[in-house]
Amino acid sequence: MNQKECIKEKPIWYTRDEDNIMKQSKKLIIMNILKILKEHSDVEHPLTQKEIQNILEFEYDMKVDRKAIKRNLMNLIDFGYDINYTEKTRQKKNGEHEIVFTDWYLEREFEDSELRYIIDGLLFSKHIPTSQCKQLIDKISRLSSNEDKIKIKHMNNLPENTIQNKELFYTIEVLDEAIDKQRQVQFTYNVYGIDKKMHPKREEKYIVNPYQMAATNGRYYLICNYDKYDNISHYRIDRITDIEILPTSCKPKEEVKDIKYGLDLPKHMAEHIYMFAGKSVRVVFEAKAYLVTEILDWFGKETEFERIDEDTLRVSVYVNLNAMKYWALQYVRHVKVLSPKELVETIKEEIETGAKNYE
Repeated sequence: MNQKECIKEKPIWYTRDEDNIMKQSKKLIIMNILKILKEHSDVEHPLTQKEIQNILEFEYDMKVDRKAIKRNLMNLIDFGYDINYTEKTRQKKNGEHEIVFTDWYLEREFEDSELRYIIDGLLFSKHIPTSQCKQLIDKISRLSSNEDKIKIKHMNNLPENTIQNKELFYTIEVLDEAIDKQRQVQFTYNVYGIDKKMHPKREEKYIVNPYQMAATNGRYYLICNYDKYDNISHYRIDRITDIEILPTSCKPKEEVKDIKYGLDLPKHMAEHIYMFAGKSVRVVFEAKAYLVTEILDWFGKETEFERIDEDTLRVSVYVNLNAMKYWALQYVRHVKVLSPKELVETIKEEIETGAKNYE
């Protein structure tokens, strides 16, 4: 190859490099426009093409004309992104009218109130480790626009003094897999000592058949069957460590008397308000009328009411006996259990024993 041919071919390579750079640059433009919509826009804060142009220039050091911005916005819509805009008519200097596309925003997957609701749930959960909770809140905040992030940040008030199990999320992940694969799990179940650390409740590991996980009163529970018995058990997930999936299959639900006809989770949670194991029975009690909201919060919409007089109600619920005992003691000045008789006697004994502690 002679010198002239070399000189002739060189610009061709430069042109190809320039083409590649231009293609990469165009990709960056559309990616950055999408990022701008994600971070700066929502239905209450739409952006004009001029505003997008300014953000591209000042935040991304990219000078892009408005026609290119509109073209990329329409391409994003063609790609399936849920981008909204408004069509307006304006008069040009020559008197002609033209249609202008403005007020662009990306439809949010979550409303502000929904994001706050999720974050509130994290803030009020006592058993998610603080560091992981902050990471989750940060990730959720990214689903919102910048202005919404500022609002959410003012709500972050995480307690640092709660006792936490750093294996919690890993345990949930393993349990989810075990339930999906219908496999047994084994784990160490722990209690806290006065040193504020968890200690195994016993040396032998627990082997259970996991069926469902549920959250109540700010805590996470495993609904399962302890392999030696035929009833349902509940274990606090934040007290579980060293969990493993076993190769053995779960016991069929049909062999567990409490769920042999299936697990109705809302009904189960309403009957087991403190997540005690054991049978559920029909309980009738009298309560002050001003407790209606609390009663419905605890026992759900299946609760039956009968008005005795202006101030008193007769209430009927289907609930776990142990749970009802603790609930009645919690509201002892406001409720009186009428039946079953065994529960009435148990509550009387508890009140008498408690009173003796203060003699």
